[in-house]
Amino acid sequence: MSQPVPRVGHDVPGRSGAPLSTGDEAGNRLAAAIRRISDVVVSQEVPGPELALAAAQLAQIAQGLEECASPSTTSRIGADLSGHPQDFFPNSPIIGYANPIAPPADVWAVEGEDGRPEVRGRVTFPSPYEGPPGCVHGGVIAELFDELMGVTNVVAGSPGMTGTLTVRYRKPTPLSAPLDLVARFTGSERRKTFTWAGIYHEGVLTAEAEGIFIGVQSTQVQNILGANAEVFAKAANAAAAEDLGGPGGSAR
Repeated sequence: MSQPVPRVGHDVPGRSGAPLSTGDEAGNRLAAAIRRISDVVVSQEVPGPELALAAAQLAQIAQGLEECASPSTTSRIGADLSGHPQDFFPNSPIIGYANPIAPPADVWAVEGEDGRPEVRGRVTFPSPYEGPPGCVHGGVIAELFDELMGVTNVVAGSPGMTGTLTVRYRKPTPLSAPLDLVARFTGSERRKTFTWAGIYHEGVLTAEAEGIFIGVQSTQVQNILGANAEVFAKAANAAAAEDLGGPGGSAR
């Protein structure tokens, strides 16, 4: 796991202190171990026999976890959005320490120069996030911006869903290097929220983004979740039927 990062600016009241989702829980340890596996498999040569043995062991572990897991999936909705920004989305693919595909990025809230709350952060992207040689993939950068600005909107009291995201890639963003993150709420108009974010390496801006986010009522969110849950349930049922030798499948 990444080390604690230095804070910048003044803490935002009610959002300071240590995050609760970055501790030594079993889920976080498991995610960290999977990250190590991903990094070595992507970035280093591993002998074939060792790869085959690891694949068999991991397949057995995956089967065991699937068999004991609950049938329901974990939702990002329902998290406590009143505390530390790191704890908003513990399973996030960007800031979630419990998500194996997250770097993860560390984030915290500060009071900006104009008195508005901002989000600062730090992240280091290892080899699995490589695009051009030695550089972070541009799509990963866009994903980081989307999450970072979404967290910022929550801190500013204007949460919403992404309407548009405009990214400017100013310089190659280096892989395996500590990057500083900044995001700030810049204004609102009716249901629209406007947000800016930037990535810095050694004080140099490598990429920035502007986003327009649309406020969504809780009833609309629940409708979206319900529709997505139905899609997931159909996919899960189809997979189960295939495993049991249903149409197009064979019994295992």
